[in-house]
Amino acid sequence: MEIADSLVNLIRERGPLTVAAFMEFALYDERFGYYARAARRSGRAGDFFTSVDVGALFGRLLAQQLAEMAECLGSASAAGRASPTNAGRASRTDAGRAFSGPTWDLVEAGAGNGQLSADVLRALQHEHPRAYDGVRLHLVEASTAARARQADILGDSAGLLASSSARLPASYEGVLFANELLDALPVHQVVMRDEGLREVYVDVHAGSLLTREGPPSTPALEDYLARLAVLPGVNVALEPGWRVEINLAAVAWMREASERLRRGFIILIDYGHPARELYSVTHATGTLTSFSRHTMTGPDAAAGQPPWLSRPGEQDITAHVDFTSVRMAAEAEGLVTLGLLDQTYFLMGLCGANSVNPLHPVNLSNSLNPSNPVNLVNPVNPSNPANLVNPVNPSNPANLVNPVNPSNPANLVNPVNLANLKDRLALKTLMMPGGLGSTMKVLILGKGVGTPALQGCSYRMRVT
Repeated sequence: MEIADSLVNLIRERGPLTVAAFMEFALYDERFGYYARAARRSGRAGDFFTSVDVGALFGRLLAQQLAEMAECLGSASAAGRASPTNAGRASRTDAGRAFSGPTWDLVEAGAGNGQLSADVLRALQHEHPRAYDGVRLHLVEASTAARARQADILGDSAGLLASSSARLPASYEGVLFANELLDALPVHQVVMRDEGLREVYVDVHAGSLLTREGPPSTPALEDYLARLAVLPGVNVALEPGWRVEINLAAVAWMREASERLRRGFIILIDYGHPARELYSVTHATGTLTSFSRHTMTGPDAAAGQPPWLSRPGEQDITAHVDFTSVRMAAEAEGLVTLGLLDQTYFLMGLCGANSVNPLHPVNLSNSLNPSNPVNLVNPVNPSNPANLVNPVNPSNPANLVNPVNPSNPANLVNPVNLANLKDRLALKTLMMPGGLGSTMKVLILGKGVGTPALQGCSYRMRVT
């Protein structure tokens, strides 16, 4: 039996499904679900690209922020380690591992096959060994197929894996991060009409799936919008005809993640908007979108058979995140918002803190020529940047061979730049306005850590 037949039978037995219930089945059903049936859905061979698919650089930059957060956590507990009770203890042990620094939980939610965590851990091991030594890794992933691949993907770091589960750890102290998780959680879709709020349902007619409107399935939908209507600076007011999504699951997940965090940070990277923009005329047709073979369809405001309703279980379905409601849910559990900014500015802050020349953040490491990280000008002969004539070597006026750089006599390729070319191209993709750079937002929250000045928030706090 195919998933469409199963959905038709389910609806005939139980009645029309909310869009949230349809998405839950189409994406996460253990037998038919889009995410449940494969270990990986993104990348060149998949249906969409994420920042992880650009290469290991994203994980390397994220590792820098995570290492700083680990240091924040460690410095706060240093007094306890230095107390008379702990005198003489040179290290801590956990499951047979010795640590030179404090242990901390690193939790990735929506971890998939573990590729991002693998990139992060590799960078921590080589560039931030103190933070790496203290990691207790927890991978949270709904797909059984994806979880089965995690140990292999982690490689040498698999020994750090403390848990792999479909559920969040019962309690953790450290950092939780998630890349493109909340946008894939099931959403309710509603439409404002002259007579009031209506909800969109998935129903069956003549054996085919279609949508229809009905009364809201839960008072929580109207309560959600009512809170945003009276929030200063937001004041959401849907007009007749507007179609929008409400992600009750994202708010519930945020509350749970915040409640289980004893002390530490949460980093959420996703595409979305503050509520005042998400629930405005700009997005009055909704944001519910499907992806298949790198083709995006929707959103679609028309009634009947929108693109996301076709081919259930065979395409991704997403909706933009309401960062205002997610942030409010976290703050209700005692967290403090430390930053909300475009991915571009988040990465620029990390690059500026790590590069030789912060004016050229694309150059993360260039050991061959640190005085000229991006190789825009020739520091060997600044008076002759075009290198048409070589005044450094007047005995070679024809400049057929460049004695200044004997390792590159033909001067056709600049070896100073080769080692970093891949990183520079990757960073351009991650930061490109109109692409991942401005589409993806970064929400950073803290609990019991004060309000530290984090590197990722150091360049510019801006949401476009």
